[in-house]
Amino acid sequence: MKGILVKDLYIAKSNIFVTIVSLIVLGFGLSFLLEISALLVLAPVISTTAIFISITSDAASKWSKNVITMPISRNEIIAEKFLFYILLAILGMIAALIPCIVLAFLGMDITFHSLCLYGSIGISTTLLAGGISLPCAYLFDPEKSQVVFMMSFMASTGIITGIVFLINLFLSVKENILLTFDIVLIISILCFFISYKIATKVYQKQDIT
Repeated sequence: MKGILVKDLYIAKSNIFVTIVSLIVLGFGLSFLLEISALLVLAPVISTTAIFISITSDAASKWSKNVITMPISRNEIIAEKFLFYILLAILGMIAALIPCIVLAFLGMDITFHSLCLYGSIGISTTLLAGGISLPCAYLFDPEKSQVVFMMSFMASTGIITGIVFLINLFLSVKENILLTFDIVLIISILCFFISYKIATKVYQKQDIT
């Protein structure tokens, strides 16, 4: 699986580099206009776009048909895509944290609470969106998959809103805002794992010969 991951990193390296640099520059630029830690909401979402460059490239090169002749299981192929997605989200978070840390050392008021809150929201949104879009990448053609990818982020925000309203029935969200989104994060992780299991079953039955 390591070789497949390196392949995807090589294919999307230009996009990844541009995204990381853009997030760092954007972070410093936005620091004069709004709370810089809010960038953590967008960073993992933006950084994961590279996953579909990889999937589109695989489809265009017929790589999926060739890889089944190699000593790699279908489970490993799917696991690599989900792992790559998580890696991209982490890279995005790191890129967003760089201006936050630098500006905090320069005296800007950036709290650990706000970093945790916005980071939790960003990762939750990204995982829920990936849980929707990644299995669809193996059900639809690349063009439709990209549409689903974009729509999945809107769907994930709706799902998070619903979860927050549900939590508010048992716990005051305003008084426990960080705890609320920690719960949302846990739910998002579980959904992402379930999505991985669904994707492996779909790919096992799919005819790619």
